[in-house]
Amino acid sequence: MNVVTSLIILLFTIIAMECLSWFIHKYLFHGPLWFMHKSHHQKTHSFFEWNDLFALLFAGLSLYLMYIDRKNFGLKFFIGMGITLYGLIYFIVHDWFVHRRFKTFKSNNAYLKAVRKAHKIHHKNQGKEKSKAFGLLFVRKDILNS
Repeated sequence: MNVVTSLIILLFTIIAMECLSWFIHKYLFHGPLWFMHKSHHQKTHSFFEWNDLFALLFAGLSLYLMYIDRKNFGLKFFIGMGITLYGLIYFIVHDWFVHRRFKTFKSNNAYLKAVRKAHKIHHKNQGKEKSKAFGLLFVRKDILNS
């Protein structure tokens, strides 16, 4: 597989993971999996939350895909790598920047400020119902321009 194709697969996987994460967050986390996700919406966060198990699930999937295709460096490998990169982006943006699990990351970047604002809108409602802004990286224009 050539470099351009590999990069396209990585980029497509990151975009697909954002879309899949939005869907899972809205319909599963705020639905039948709320019993695990609610730990993320409680005001008293501990460093590890039940919600973090979802990250472990995706990490396991990405490692499996990369492992089974480790000799060919083909489609499965680069999909696994894309899931891994999305997980890293998610960790840096969501856990480190938005929720400040580590206090060292600050930015005045307009896009990152909009991401934080959208996520605060999501967390404004502490319950399962009536939440808004389920994505992470895709921010509505009205939030981005405010």
